[in-house]
Amino acid sequence: MNLLITMMINTSLSMILISMAFWLPQLNLYSDKASPYECGFDPMGSARLPFSMKFFLIAITFLLFDLEIALLLPIPWAIQYGNLTGVVLTTLGLLIILALGLMYEWFNKGLEWTE
Repeated sequence: MNLLITMMINTSLSMILISMAFWLPQLNLYSDKASPYECGFDPMGSARLPFSMKFFLIAITFLLFDLEIALLLPIPWAIQYGNLTGVVLTTLGLLIILALGLMYEWFNKGLEWTE
């Protein structure tokens, strides 16, 4: 019961804060906020440098694999609760998804810097 109440409070508080940030307008809109700031000086060049798409894809892939590894971390504690078959099947499912994602990235040359 306590877990349910905590989850409801956290969800409702998050939704309230997200909706307030979305619906409340920004009060002070002027051009100086949109310009880059370099220690009080006028910018030397463009602040909008081109970004390597290859680096972006590697970073997104890293985040996805990192999230899947984070899902595997609580498994030693889950083993203590007696439902060993469910824990093993869930772990195998996560590992298979992780391996399939790695193979997909590898075969599509998503992990290589050179083209």
